[in-house]
Amino acid sequence: MNTHLRTALDLAARGVPVLPLRAGKVPFGNCPACRDNACGGRPNMKTPGPCDCPRPCHAWAAATTEPAVLTGRPWAMAWAQAQAVAYHPGGTGLTVVDLDHADAVAWARRTLPATRTVPTTRGEHWIYQGAMPSMNAVRDGVDIKSTMVYARWLGPGAGTMTDLPDAVRGLVVKKPSPVRPVTVPVPAVRGECRHRTPVYLERGIAMAEQRITEAAGGVHATVYRTFLAVLSAHGRCGCLTEAHAARLFAAAQTRGETARHCTDAWSNARTALGM
Repeated sequence: MNTHLRTALDLAARGVPVLPLRAGKVPFGNCPACRDNACGGRPNMKTPGPCDCPRPCHAWAAATTEPAVLTGRPWAMAWAQAQAVAYHPGGTGLTVVDLDHADAVAWARRTLPATRTVPTTRGEHWIYQGAMPSMNAVRDGVDIKSTMVYARWLGPGAGTMTDLPDAVRGLVVKKPSPVRPVTVPVPAVRGECRHRTPVYLERGIAMAEQRITEAAGGVHATVYRTFLAVLSAHGRCGCLTEAHAARLFAAAQTRGETARHCTDAWSNARTALGM
């Protein structure tokens, strides 16, 4: 049993999901059956899938605490070639603030509450108790590693681990893009209005705005589908105006969409409907 596997088993015994890393500090590639996510992905990935491949496929999603999996034959070749051990912080209720250089470390010392720290090649890992969404480059030299990512195991570190502060959670909150006024072409009048009253159209636009602003995920797709639905329902009789389109664009931009993406989605929806 090599050193990396022994480390992994020790971590797994403490409830930390682990996986091997190859040269370059990256996970082992997917097997042929899982390549390009052909298997559908693992159930614990962002998009749940049916894959239960016994090999260490799917990077962080393969991390496990099961000794039988870690020492089993499908993982043996990976451990034989492993150059490091990684763990899934979010899987054990942790968040790693990865500080990549001295300036980032200095910022953390000025800004964040003290917690357990682990030296890295170029900076430090600050480890907090509590999980959150992960995001790279939240500021210069700072990555947040928690759910749906892996972090390299570099030792237990020093200091007392503290609860995840709001100052760290706030780093991944995307600021809405500024709303930019736009002018887009609306379809020309093609027939008699079916809506009878302006109230019908107003209700449709209001519902479309709500659909965009309350989208739980996949905002890009939601914006396109909503534009498609509005144009299909209201775009052929001349009732739909630039003011209505601007309202939809504004709703999309409050969810982080750019004006360019909104314009592209509107154009694609018109093309799909032959307008």
